[in-house]
Amino acid sequence: MNKFVKYWTLVIFWMAIIFILSSIPNLKTNLEQDFLLRKIAHIVEFGILTFLLFRALNQEKISFLKKLIFSFIIALFYAFTDELHQYYVIGRHCSFVDVGIDGLGIFIFSLACYYKNRKKVVN
Repeated sequence: MNKFVKYWTLVIFWMAIIFILSSIPNLKTNLEQDFLLRKIAHIVEFGILTFLLFRALNQEKISFLKKLIFSFIIALFYAFTDELHQYYVIGRHCSFVDVGIDGLGIFIFSLACYYKNRKKVVN
C-alpha cells in the first residue's frame, strides 16, 4: 500500500470518528465526573489527531519544525470546525472554550514531540 494513502487514511478516519461523536446529541454519562471526563476526551482526541497528522506529514520532505507547525494548525482548524459543526446539531452547542481545551491536547502533543525530537530542530 502506498505510504501516502496508508498514513492519510488514518487521519481521515480519525477525523470522521470525531465528526460522528460530535453528531451525537447527548454524550453525557450520568457519572459524577462527567464534565471532567468529557474535557479529558477533548484533550486526548485532538492529541491523537495531531499525532496522526504529524505522522502523515512525516512522509513529506519538509523540515521537522514545519511538520510540527502544520500538524498543529490543521488540528486546531479542525477543532474550530468541529465546534461550528456542533452548533448545528440539536442538543449540542458551540463552545470556543472547547476549542481551547482541544488546543491544549494539540499543544501537549506538539510540545512532547518537540522535546523528543529537539535535535532535529537544531540541525
